[in-house]
Amino acid sequence: MEDDEHHQQQHQEGGKAIVMFISGTLIYYHCSFRNSSFLSLLSDVFLVILCSLAILGLLFRHFNISVPVDPLEWQVSQDTANNIFACLANTVGAAESVLRVAATGHDKKLFVRVVVSLYLLSVIGRMVSGVTVAYAGLCLICLYMFVESSLPLSSRLSCYLARRENAEIQD
Repeated sequence: MEDDEHHQQQHQEGGKAIVMFISGTLIYYHCSFRNSSFLSLLSDVFLVILCSLAILGLLFRHFNISVPVDPLEWQVSQDTANNIFACLANTVGAAESVLRVAATGHDKKLFVRVVVSLYLLSVIGRMVSGVTVAYAGLCLICLYMFVESSLPLSSRLSCYLARRENAEIQD
């Protein structure tokens, strides 16, 4: 029973990765190849949604179909909002903590890693546009999520990572 839940959750993660990849590809196409702004993209999306809802509303009214859920009553629960902002605050706090430790100079390895990472990001930023870098990052995240959701690959990968962590602990 628990294995079925785990398998279902892995399929959902794979689906999320595919949806994120498709959405990211559309955003990249709109912003990079059409040379449009992100604001233009948002207005296009809202325009399409508004027209689609209007057409669906007219069709439902014409065929006397009642809409089961009123979108005006949709709300985000307080717990969901708290979880989203807590996750955001933890991420920003962790990044700030790493940069603060690196700036003090107490951890020389961390300082060198941060300097090298920022230098590489600066070189990449000069070579390609920011949208392309963001799209490449999105593709890597989606690939990671998709591989993670694959059951046989995931179990082999977790075994490999566990062996690697045990080797690092023994050193």
